[in-house]
Amino acid sequence: MLASITPLGERSRGSSWSVTAFAFALGAVAGGAALGALAGLVGSALPAGWQWRGVLVLLAAVLALAYDVLPSHGGPPSTRRQVNEDWLTRYRGWVYGLGFGAQLGAGVLTMVSSAATYAAIVAGVLSGTLASGAIVGAAFGAVRAVSIVPAGRVHDWPDLQRLHRGLLGWQQTGRLVSIAIETGAVVLLVAAAT
Repeated sequence: MLASITPLGERSRGSSWSVTAFAFALGAVAGGAALGALAGLVGSALPAGWQWRGVLVLLAAVLALAYDVLPSHGGPPSTRRQVNEDWLTRYRGWVYGLGFGAQLGAGVLTMVSSAATYAAIVAGVLSGTLASGAIVGAAFGAVRAVSIVPAGRVHDWPDLQRLHRGLLGWQQTGRLVSIAIETGAVVLLVAAAT
């Protein structure tokens, strides 16, 4: 999907990359916020008490980190579904940008590549309110929105080839960044608990 929404691709479809990318980012934040709000709403029905919620968030972060550090299992449980690329020729750029972003921002509507996705949902549930769950989800969606940035450099065929090569090279880097963020979250949660 990332290689489909580029200045080169948008120009070929008569769309503006800036508009489509903005819609994608907006959709990712909104999709994350919507899932987070739903998770927070579910969590609002749980018994009050911040201590036990904090312990469970810490446990979810530790489990996500352990799962992602030991990749021999083939990745987290996930659907194999991706966004519908037929939308690229069926709808205007801002429509598919918003739709793709919302699906990716929600995290679980497409293929899940890191257990951090599930830890974020657990954090949304354990936040205990619709508003705080929405904040957790929006932050998750914002991180997903950043994925469109490298595509902004694709103005011709050689740029697109470089992007594809770069994406293949970034897989391991992305995994390490995810593990570093999960580690940081565990450290912060432990520090907050003491």
